[in-house]
Amino acid sequence: MLGLSAFIPFILSAYLAQQTTSLTLKLPSRDIRTGTGPEQYDPTIPVAGIAPTQLDRAGWTATADSFQPGCEPQNVLDGTGGSWWETQFNPTLSPLPHNIVIDMKNSHVINGFRMLPRQDGPSGNIGQHTIETSLDGKSWTQVASGTYANNQARKTTLFQSRPARYVRLTAKSTAEGRGYPYVTVGEINVLSGPDPTLPRDNWKVTADSENPLPNQHRALEATDGASTTYWSTQFDGATRGFPHTFTIDQGSAKAVSGLTYLGPPTSKGRIGQYTIEKSTDGTTWTPVVSGSWTDDAKPKSTEFGAVTVQYIRLTALSEAGNRGTVTAASEINLLDGSIQATDFTVTVDSEEVTNATEDGSAINALDGDPATFWITKWNNIQVSPGYPHFFRIDMQASYAVRGLSYLPRQTPGNMQGNIGQHLIETSADGSSWTVVAQGTWEDDTQRKVVNWRDVQARYLRLTALTEAGNRGPWAAAAEIQPIFQSTFSTPSPESAGQWGETINFPLIPVAAALIPSTSEVVVWSAWNADTFNDGNGRTVTATYNPSSGIVTQSIVTNTGHDMFCPGISLTASGLIVVAGGTNSEKTSLYHPDSRSWSSGMNLIIPRGYNSQATLSGGGVFTIGGSWSGQRGGKNGEYYDPVANTWSLRPGCPVAPIITNDAEGVYRADNHAWLFARQNNSVFQAGPSKNMNWFTTDGQGSTTPAGTRGNDNDAMNGNAIMYDALAGKILTIGGAPSYINSYTTSNAHIITLGAPNTPPQVTTIGSAHYARTFHNSVVLPDGKVLIVGGVNYATLFSDDTSILYPELFDPATNSFTVMAPMSIPRNYHSVAILLADGTVFTGGGGLCGVGCAANHYDAQIFRPPYLFNPDQSPATRPKILSTNPAEQIKLGSGITVTMDSPVNRFSLVRFGSSTHSVNTDQRRVPLASITGGGNVYQVLVPKDPGVLVPGPWMLFAINTQGVPSVAVTVNIQ
Repeated sequence: MLGLSAFIPFILSAYLAQQTTSLTLKLPSRDIRTGTGPEQYDPTIPVAGIAPTQLDRAGWTATADSFQPGCEPQNVLDGTGGSWWETQFNPTLSPLPHNIVIDMKNSHVINGFRMLPRQDGPSGNIGQHTIETSLDGKSWTQVASGTYANNQARKTTLFQSRPARYVRLTAKSTAEGRGYPYVTVGEINVLSGPDPTLPRDNWKVTADSENPLPNQHRALEATDGASTTYWSTQFDGATRGFPHTFTIDQGSAKAVSGLTYLGPPTSKGRIGQYTIEKSTDGTTWTPVVSGSWTDDAKPKSTEFGAVTVQYIRLTALSEAGNRGTVTAASEINLLDGSIQATDFTVTVDSEEVTNATEDGSAINALDGDPATFWITKWNNIQVSPGYPHFFRIDMQASYAVRGLSYLPRQTPGNMQGNIGQHLIETSADGSSWTVVAQGTWEDDTQRKVVNWRDVQARYLRLTALTEAGNRGPWAAAAEIQPIFQSTFSTPSPESAGQWGETINFPLIPVAAALIPSTSEVVVWSAWNADTFNDGNGRTVTATYNPSSGIVTQSIVTNTGHDMFCPGISLTASGLIVVAGGTNSEKTSLYHPDSRSWSSGMNLIIPRGYNSQATLSGGGVFTIGGSWSGQRGGKNGEYYDPVANTWSLRPGCPVAPIITNDAEGVYRADNHAWLFARQNNSVFQAGPSKNMNWFTTDGQGSTTPAGTRGNDNDAMNGNAIMYDALAGKILTIGGAPSYINSYTTSNAHIITLGAPNTPPQVTTIGSAHYARTFHNSVVLPDGKVLIVGGVNYATLFSDDTSILYPELFDPATNSFTVMAPMSIPRNYHSVAILLADGTVFTGGGGLCGVGCAANHYDAQIFRPPYLFNPDQSPATRPKILSTNPAEQIKLGSGITVTMDSPVNRFSLVRFGSSTHSVNTDQRRVPLASITGGGNVYQVLVPKDPGVLVPGPWMLFAINTQGVPSVAVTVNIQ
C-alpha cells in the first residue's frame, strides 16, 4: 500500500492546475554571482582555513536502540561531561551493534561529528563504527567509518559538507577488546563550517594608512590570496594611533554574512578590539557587529545576519597584544550570505492584502527583512483557502540551485502559518517539476535550511502541505530564499573529482604502505596513537581493507621499535623495510602474507627522518636523518634484504644533500628525494637545490648533478617519477627551511639521462598554490594529484591549510584545481594510490591529546577519470586474466585478456608514504600490441633502473581515459 507521500505529487498537480487566482509580483533588482565547472576556482581565493564550529544543541533530542535506566541517550546532549549514554547491561546484555540517533530538529549543512567518550574510564569505549546522516530519519547516507582509539580523548570526524537533520552513530565493536557488547558515550556534538567566501575579482580596497615602502604592505595585499604578503598601517616614521580602518568596495551590492581575518606573518599588528560596519554608498555607515579577537596566529571568523550592501568597513580599535599602534592583515575575506538573482517574480496561490493593519503580500518573503512576512488569506475565514499552499519563484533565467532557506514569521507570540509538512520542486520550464526535497519542519521560529545537489533550474516551488502547529489553514513565511551554487561549490566530478566518505582510525596515520598481497593499507603512528617522542619500543598500527571498509588495530611490540619517522621501502619480494625513526637504530620488516612484523638487522648509523629507496639490484639505500640519533654524519648505508645486513657506503656522504636550513643539520639532511636508476645508482633530486648521483656498489661514490634550475631549497616539497621510461620527475612546492618559512609554488620537470650525468631541468608554470607538507601521487594515466599542505611552514597547525588539491597534466605541463577537501592534510599526513585507481589520503597532527591539528582519519579521492560527462560513474574496463599471472621477468611480455577494448597500459609501483616522501611510487607506460578479441600483448621494459623489481599494479586504460582496477604483478 502506498503512503500519502506517494500521492502528493499527483494531488498537487491536479490542485495547482485549477488555481486561477495567482498573483505575479516583481522583485527589486538584486545582484547575482554564479558559476559552473572548475573555472570557479580562482587562484586568488584565500588559503587560511576556518575550523568548523559546534552547532547549538538547544532543543535537540537523542534516541538509541538500547539504554540502561539512568544512562539515557539524552545525556549525550546535556553538556555536563559527568553523565553518559550506556546500552543495556542489566538484567540482560543488549548485543552489538548499537546506535544512537541525534535529531537536530532542523536541517543544517554539517561537515563534522564530535564524540566524547565516557570520562570515568574506558568501559564501553566504541571501536569499529559508522557515522550516517539523514534528512528524514529514514533514508541514511554513510559519511564516515572506522575504528576509534581506546582512550578517553575527544574524537572528531570531519567529512564533506552535506545537509542533514539527523546524525546516527553505530557502534559495531568495543575498543577495549574484551568482547563486552555494551557501549557508552559521554557527549555528542555536530559541526558546521562557516559560509563560503565571496569572490574578490571586482573589489577595491582602501585603508586609513599604509606603510610607505614601495610596493610593500599596501591594502590590496590583504586581498591577494597569499598569506605571505600583508597590509600594514604605517610603521616607519610618523605612525597614526587607533582607530585604523580597512574598507571594501565590492563593486555592487552583495549579501554578506561575515568577515574572516588572518593576521600578519609576525605577531605585531594583530587586531584586538574591532567593529564591522556596512554602507550602501560608502559615506553613511551603520554598525553590524563588534568584538575582540585573541592574540594568536589562528584565522578569525565573525559571522552575522546577512546584509546586502556594497561597502563593508573593518575598524581596528586596539592591537591584540598591546604591542603598539600598528594594524596589519595578511588576508581579509567576506562571507557569502545568500546569493540572489535579479528581477525575480513570485506567484502564490493566496496572499493577505485586504487587512488594513497587516500586510501579508508575497513580496515580503523576498525583501530581505525578517520583520515583514507573507501569509495566505485569513481575514475572511469563509473564503480562506485551505492546504496545500504554494510559493513559486521565477528566476527569469536558468541557475544552478542547491538549496532553499525558509524563515518562519518572526511576530512575537504568533506562529500562525508556520509550515510543517512541505515539498520543494524545481523546473526548467514551469510545467515539468522535479521533487528535490520534502519533509516536515519543526514548529518554531528558527531558520530552516534545505540543501540538495546542484540542479539547473529556472523555477523553484515550495508547497506547504500542513500547518506545523495545526492552528488553521494558513501558511506564512518571513523569508524564502533560493540558495545558489556559490564560488566554492564543488564542481562536477568529471572535471574535478569527488571525495568519498571519511575513514576513522584508532590512531593518526603518519605512515602508510600498500600491502602487495591484499591491496590493503597498513598505517601507523608512533608509540602512542596521537603522540611521538617516547621511544619505548612499540608502535600503534592499523590495517584498512578498502573492500570491506573495516579498520583493524594492532600494537607491535615484538620488534622493540617505535617506527615513527623512518625510511620505508618495498623490496623485490614485497617485504616492507622500515628503518630508523624514534628507536633510531632499529629495522622492522613487515611480511604481507602473514600480516606480521619481525626484526631486521640494526642500522650501523642510527637515524630518523631519513629517506631510502629500493635499488635496481633489489637492495635498499638510505641516507640522512639527523632528527634522531646524533646530529650530522648520516652518510649512506646499504641493506641486503636476502642476507638481512646493513653495510656502510663511505663514498656516499650526506654533506652534498644538506639544505641551508635555519635549524641546521638537525633539519637539513631530512627527507631526501631519491630515485633508483640503472646499475644500483640513485638520483637525489632534492629537497636541497643541489642534486647528486650516488652509486651504491662497493664503497659507493657521489657525482654532483647540478642545481634544480633557479629553485631554492624545497624542504617537505614533493618529487614524483610520473614516467620512469622517459626519466621524467615532477618537483613541486616546499620551503627553504623546515619550519617558520614561506612556501613556494615552483614546479620543475627533471629528465634523467645516464647515471652520473647532469639531467635536463625545465622550469614550468607554477602551481596555483604555494604549499609544504603536502603529498603527491602519480595516477595510472600519468597525471599527478597534489593534495594537502600549508601555505606557511608551521608544525601542528591547520591555520593556513590548502584545501584545494591540484592535478598536474604532463601533456600540457599545467595544473587544474580539484574538488576541495573538508579535512586539512598537513604535517604528518600521507597519500598513496590504491589498486582501484583512487587515492587514499589521511592523517596529520600527532601533537598529543586535544591538539586541534590531530586527524584520526582518511578520505578517498576519486579522480575525474572515474566519471562520465553526465557525472555518473564511468564503466571500467576489466582485466580478465594475465599470462604470466603474477611473476613477470624484465624484458618479457604479458598476455592480457580484457572484457572490453582498451588502448594503453601502465604499471605503477606499490607505494609507501611518510613525511611527504614516497620513494616507492613510480609509473611506467607500457607498449602493447592488439591480438584481436580484446587480447593484448604488453611489452615489459628490460631495464631494472626503470622497472625496479618488486610489486607493481598493472592498469589497462580505455579510449575514454578510464582505468581498470589493477591486478598485482611482481617484477623479477
